Amino acid sequence: MLTAATVLFAGLALLGLPMSGLGDTPEPSEVFEFEDFPLREPLTHPTWFKQSFLDLPWDLQEAIANDKRGIIVYFGQQRCAYCKLLMTANFGQNDISHYTQTHFDIIPIDIWGIDEVTDLNGETLTERELAIRENTNFTPSLIFYDAHGTIALRLRGYYPPYKFRAALEFVADGHYRNESFSAYLERASGALAFDPGELNDESFFAPPPYALDRSRFPGERPLAVFFEQGDCHACDVLHAQPLAEPTITDMLDRFENIQLNIHTETPVITPSGEKTTAKDWAKALGLFYTPSILFFDERGREVIRLDSVVQFYRLRNVLTYIANRGYVNYPDYQRWRVDNPP
Repeated sequence: MLTAATVLFAGLALLGLPMSGLGDTPEPSEVFEFEDFPLREPLTHPTWFKQSFLDLPWDLQEAIANDKRGIIVYFGQQRCAYCKLLMTANFGQNDISHYTQTHFDIIPIDIWGIDEVTDLNGETLTERELAIRENTNFTPSLIFYDAHGTIALRLRGYYPPYKFRAALEFVADGHYRNESFSAYLERASGALAFDPGELNDESFFAPPPYALDRSRFPGERPLAVFFEQGDCHACDVLHAQPLAEPTITDMLDRFENIQLNIHTETPVITPSGEKTTAKDWAKALGLFYTPSILFFDERGREVIRLDSVVQFYRLRNVLTYIANRGYVNYPDYQRWRVDNPP
């Protein structure tokens, strides 16, 4: 079976795209199959993360003086299981660690921190305020800045090593100047003949036609749209683990649930009333990871999305946040989590 990593590596090679940072190490199983409850012991960063005074203009200037391509601002939490995976499964691989250190400085931000940060526009605010402003709903979140202080890429949540390697090269080699990250990955995977494959079916998925328009008349329930693809190990894990839990399936009964194949021309009317296809809608949304789950309120406004690796604890919390309309009083998901513990 072709894995996403195999397709990506082969596609990059066929296109002649650079692969200096892309190894062929198999993905460790723990990047998809792990318990995502808060860590018992606080997390520590690699020693090579920059010891910053949180003056980002100075950090960028220093990085460029050392012949680096820019900086990465890392937003994390001390007891975040997904952050730990980034440190161990990603930065624990020599090629990723070396490539990152060669081309970037990483400045860590605690999303609950009270230390002052000077951003690249010269504004001073706390770590917490910066995290809220940058919409870092899920940790780890990373913002890549180029040599001019322009945002080249955002990653919200944890991504497996093969996807993270591609992100590093997407920025380091300047592809972000000409295309989106999703287009960059599509060129790689599209270089191979692609069979969309069969999706994992669930009884709670509504059948077609997918008329999701809520712009004129509100829906009776919030909407969850699952973007998936065939031959997707992460999708298989989602269905075999979190979606097999009665706690999760009971909560999904409170939603209208739709499953779309990210690579097909399946007709869709979006929540805003636009006629399109599953493939084109995914492209317009900038999706580059499967499975991705997007949540819309009764009037078709996107509230939040899970477009990175997700396990039981995070999925349960997001479903509760949407089903209980927590977003009405708490636009910031992390603040809602603190004030509404499980």
